[in-house]
Amino acid sequence: MKIIVGKNNLEIILRNFQAFLDKKDSSQITSHIYFEVIDTKLLLKATDYEIGIESKIDILKKESDGNATVNGRKILDIVGRLKDGEIILESDNDFIHIKQGKSKFKLPMFNASEFPDFPELNENTKINIDTSKFIQSIRKINPAVENTNQKIELSGALLDIKEYAFNFAATDTRRLAIVKYDTQSVENFSIIIPKKAINEILKLFYDDLEIFYNQTQLIIRTPNYTFFTKLINGKYPDYEKIIPKSFKNEIKLPKDIIIESIKLINSLSNNIKIIIKPNEIIFESISDENSEAASTQIEINTNIDSEVIIGANSKYILDFLSQIESSEFNLCLNELNTPFTLKDGNFSTIIMPIIF
Repeated sequence: MKIIVGKNNLEIILRNFQAFLDKKDSSQITSHIYFEVIDTKLLLKATDYEIGIESKIDILKKESDGNATVNGRKILDIVGRLKDGEIILESDNDFIHIKQGKSKFKLPMFNASEFPDFPELNENTKINIDTSKFIQSIRKINPAVENTNQKIELSGALLDIKEYAFNFAATDTRRLAIVKYDTQSVENFSIIIPKKAINEILKLFYDDLEIFYNQTQLIIRTPNYTFFTKLINGKYPDYEKIIPKSFKNEIKLPKDIIIESIKLINSLSNNIKIIIKPNEIIFESISDENSEAASTQIEINTNIDSEVIIGANSKYILDFLSQIESSEFNLCLNELNTPFTLKDGNFSTIIMPIIF
C-alpha cells in the first residue's frame, strides 16, 4: 500500500476512533486501526469488540493497493504534530511508514487479515424511527443509566418498540427516565443499548441516520460513518409498573429559578428538602444535626391547598432540568414519601424520595 492523503481529514477520523481502541493492551490487534485502499478511498476501521466504527476518506494519489494496521494512539500523536497538507502512507511486510517532507516515522503492523470482521447490514432489519427523536431521546435518558450496576441489563438504556408506540427508558433503581412517542409502526421488540455506545453515538451523530439491529448488535449508518455496538443480553425490568397513573398534585414550575435555588443549597449538600406551600417554596439542605445548613426560598403561586414536603438527591432533579428546553416543567406529587415525577411533554423522570 502506498497512498497520499490529506492531513486534516485523516486526523479527524483518527481522533473520532480513539474511543473504539483497546488502550489497555497494545499487544492486541484491537489497539490498532485497520487501513485498506478501496478504489479512490481509504477505508479505516477500529473496534474493541464491544463497539466498532468505520469510515472512508479520499485518497489524493494512489501508487499501490493494499491493507495495513497501525497503533491508533501512536499514529494520532504523529499526524496531530504534522503540518497541514499531504501525508504519505506506505506499508511493507512488517511496518507502516508515515512521511511528510523531511519527516519520517515507522510503526510496526499486525497481520491485517486477523482484524475482526464487522457485521453486515440487512436492510430488512431497519428500525423505522425518526432519527432526531432517537438522538434526542437517548440524550435525555442517558444520565439515568448506571454503567457500574451489578445487574448488567441496567447498564444500558431500553428501546422498547410496541404496536403504535415506542419508549426509551433508563433506570439506576433510584430514578426512572422515560421518553414516549406514538408511531405508525406495528413492530414489537425491545433492545438494551450499552451506556458506552450511547456516549459515542451522542458524540458522533446528529441526524441523517439509518438504524439497523439484529439479535446481538445495533448498527448505525450515516454518509460518513458506520457504527456498531453489541447489545446487552438481559431482561429489562418492567418499568411501566412503577409509572403513576394519576397524581394528587401537579404543579407548574419555572425551570431557571428552580435550578438556581437548588444550586445554592448544593454548596453544602446534594440531598435537599423541598417544602411546597400555597404561595412559596422553601429549599433546605438535609444534613446531620449540629452540622452546616443551607436554605433559600422563592415566592410562587403553587395552587396547592396544603403544605407538601419532599426529600431528594438534587442531582436527579438537575439531570432532568438540564435535558429540557422548556422554560417550565411539571412537578407531580402523590402521598408523602412516595416517588414523585418531573414532566416536560413526553419526557418524564420518576424519582425515589429521601426519607428524613
